[in-house]
Amino acid sequence: MKKILLISDNHGYVANELLPFVEEADEIWHAGDIGSLNSVLIFEKRKTFRAVYGNIDDADTRMTYPLRQCFECEGLKILITHIGGYPGRYPATIKKWIMDEKADVFICGHSHICKVMYDSKLNHWHFNPGAYGHHGFHHIRTALRFSIDGKKISDLSVIELGKRGRETNEMTIK
Repeated sequence: MKKILLISDNHGYVANELLPFVEEADEIWHAGDIGSLNSVLIFEKRKTFRAVYGNIDDADTRMTYPLRQCFECEGLKILITHIGGYPGRYPATIKKWIMDEKADVFICGHSHICKVMYDSKLNHWHFNPGAYGHHGFHHIRTALRFSIDGKKISDLSVIELGKRGRETNEMTIK
């Protein structure tokens, strides 16, 4: 069994409030718009960390992380990219990728809208953890956590990290 923390769109923000969830997780997956490599060091040093770059990421981040990830976790085929759309509204290249890889779980970020839905037409789960950073139009900063055990996803929950907007006791590394 693996406990997963799924995050996206921090835009350089280091979320100290995520640390208790980091400690509980076996792996951390990031769906892009990292913003600063320093902002994810806290995750890389503690756990298995998988990430993709997003549309705001610089050349260093793009050299460190791929545009897309495809891997297996506990027997499930996982696909991650930053800009991916939603079931019924996937760009043609994303739909082809999902179908070619026979994805069990497709993960993307970018929209800053937390969504979990099952795509019955392409037979996979779609996860978007929303955004845990402060940049964007979202009102509540979010992440997802769940477990994968023998091709079964369980214990799925949305982590709400508070409202978007800076507070004086929060730390950002640039």
